[in-house]
Amino acid sequence: MIQFDKKSLRKEVRARKKQFSTEGLIKESRPLIQRVLNHPRLQNAKTVLLYNSLPDEVYTHDLIKQLHNEGRTILLPVVISDTEMELRLYRNPNSFETSSYGILEPIGEAFTDFPSIEFALIPGMAFDKERNRLGRGKGYYDRFLPLLTNAYKVGICFPFQFLPSIPTEETDIKVDECIY
Repeated sequence: MIQFDKKSLRKEVRARKKQFSTEGLIKESRPLIQRVLNHPRLQNAKTVLLYNSLPDEVYTHDLIKQLHNEGRTILLPVVISDTEMELRLYRNPNSFETSSYGILEPIGEAFTDFPSIEFALIPGMAFDKERNRLGRGKGYYDRFLPLLTNAYKVGICFPFQFLPSIPTEETDIKVDECIY
């Protein structure tokens, strides 16, 4: 039953996203990214985990470049199997390849110094007031987030993705805060 509820919720959020064009979602992303940039935990962070946004996610491409240009170490996730992802260092806008999921992923060696990550921006299909996160259904972040022992984990979503409550399971990992 819980899985069915999650599946239905993902379908509903996808329908809400389709009401916007890619350009519209980029515009809706600007105030959210500004809140990220103003976040006190990010202000002091030297090593930051971000994500290279898909067209239906809060747009992060400019944020990645900006923080990199400020001299921060930027890490991005790379899907390496049906169940796992790893982190890689962002070097420049030309050091990417397109994954089988259509995501631009950085090329290079895996980054494994997880304790050095101070701030992590986490996407999701939905978040709720209890800081629960609903992902796309593969569990990549739920398996990965426990490795980020020192990172302050901030979920980010559009306001229409922030819900009063979402179905959860024991394996679901909460974020420390959500920006919406």
